[in-house]
Amino acid sequence: MKTLINNTCPTVTVVSDSPLFDSTTEIETVTENLFLVHIKLKATQKEYPPVCTVEWSIPAVDVHSLWHPGTDRNKAFQVDWGDGFQSKSTSLAPVASLYNLDGRNRLTFAFTDALNNVSIKAGIHEEDSTFLCSVTLFEEAMPKIDHYEATLRIDRRDISYNKALEEVTAWWETLPGYKPSVVPDVALRPMYSTWYSYHQELTAAELEEQSKLAKELGCDTIIVDDGWQTDDNNRGYAFTGDWEVYEGKIPDMKSHVDTVHKLGLKYMLWYSVPFVGKSSKVWSQFENKLLRIDEKLNAGVLDPRYPDVREYLINTYEQAIIGWDIDGLKLDFVDSFRLSPDQQEGTAEGRDHESVPEAVDRLLSDVMERLRAIKPDILIEFRQTYIGPLMRKYGNMFRANDCPNDSIQNRVRTLDLRLLSGNTAVHSDMIMFNPNEPVESAAMQLVNVIFSVPQISLRLNEIGQEYLSMLRFWLAFSRDHGDVLLRGELSPQQPELLYPLVTARKDDTQIIAIYADVIVPVEQDFTQLFIVNGTYSERVVIRSTLSPARYEIQVKDCCGQIISSEIAEMGRGLLEVAVPKAGLVSFKRVDA
Repeated sequence: MKTLINNTCPTVTVVSDSPLFDSTTEIETVTENLFLVHIKLKATQKEYPPVCTVEWSIPAVDVHSLWHPGTDRNKAFQVDWGDGFQSKSTSLAPVASLYNLDGRNRLTFAFTDALNNVSIKAGIHEEDSTFLCSVTLFEEAMPKIDHYEATLRIDRRDISYNKALEEVTAWWETLPGYKPSVVPDVALRPMYSTWYSYHQELTAAELEEQSKLAKELGCDTIIVDDGWQTDDNNRGYAFTGDWEVYEGKIPDMKSHVDTVHKLGLKYMLWYSVPFVGKSSKVWSQFENKLLRIDEKLNAGVLDPRYPDVREYLINTYEQAIIGWDIDGLKLDFVDSFRLSPDQQEGTAEGRDHESVPEAVDRLLSDVMERLRAIKPDILIEFRQTYIGPLMRKYGNMFRANDCPNDSIQNRVRTLDLRLLSGNTAVHSDMIMFNPNEPVESAAMQLVNVIFSVPQISLRLNEIGQEYLSMLRFWLAFSRDHGDVLLRGELSPQQPELLYPLVTARKDDTQIIAIYADVIVPVEQDFTQLFIVNGTYSERVVIRSTLSPARYEIQVKDCCGQIISSEIAEMGRGLLEVAVPKAGLVSFKRVDA
């Protein structure tokens, strides 16, 4: 067989036009085809760091697709003259993976600096069919420094792409200041969200009614999104910043939260962290402590380099937890903390940080630390794309970016998140569907996110019993098998084809979901096997390599109704089973 890779590290160079900083690289061989490249920049005195590019190349041999945290549905090659993608603490993550059609890793590289803005590129060079790879530093304004150290991890081992990414995640966890937050058990159970069902037009009575119905369906938490703090239902941010309950919607927040708690649900509230609106009471307090003003939003972006800005935000969240007994926060728009060269930042004195990324790290780290001191099992959700290794320190729930009614997009985004999130809870974007949908089509919304924690956002009192039965069945499946679905060994196949087959396994239980008309490989012994039919083909075809054995085979439709049940033998070869759209077939080993 032709050798595709060898145990040598690509030549890594640091390119900069500035003579002020000297650069050195040192290669550490961890194991065969796994390297750490330690990069150091040094100046004789503190200077503004110049734009530096760490670059290397590899031949485009047996490589067919590119994965990185921002590829979404497009896993196509990039070109070397393109822009690549940018990563910082509150946006994406500094990692990329080139792999082949068999899902085998050909180059996965990651960087230690997940705090500052870096540009990542793995682009095809058409002149000689190589991939030119690079990490570019200091393109955003930075304070003066006299040294900088970071490490580039280069993995060329012939392992699965998802295993390579899993090991990057574990590597980041070992870095100083990157330890992920504890994940409470409730973060792994289905939740109800108000955003798509109510947007900003909500009331306490409606929330309590939905809480009761959601609990009956299997949800353990309600997330109350934007609208609780204002009577302005125009989706703007002119009135953000005070974070006082609008009594016309929720007359008594503490009593309301108590009512939801008595129904058996945890209670989370949404906050747009950086924004302070021009119509807020605190505008005059902070109008000179802003990173910029966004005239379209009619709001400013707070500058976290001021200690009183950070204290105001943290104290706001503390008082909500102490005064209202809420259980968690949905912290939104944290990626808006950035300097814009075309807008004037605040002029007030009193900053205790020069670097915006360092100030954001201080703010969000302190939020988690101080809120956990009040409520150790605090829930904090962040939305894709603020999902990198440092975000795992600031929160314990990552939700897929908004994709209303798009089940395929939701599948891709939740699985992309799972590949880098370790034990952090990964949640779907909120489940919604048209009330005239065929129930099998509506069920696809849940079936496509079965390897994440489902959030639902429907007016449950209006959708009818058939849809409620469907939701009840799939939420129960998510809860009953959450240990396998969310904590098992996950193997999402063929990202370039939007993950048509996904497997999760823990101990002797295996769950497979198919999202295309593919043959299901069954190659490992099991006590229980579940196959989820995420297609409109009303059959599942299995290719088994196992020795013959007897199983109880049960087929259910998308509402959990038993269609068939029998004891039959399955052995080596093909087996075709009739399974309804969005249905489920289970195999349980029967002792001889």
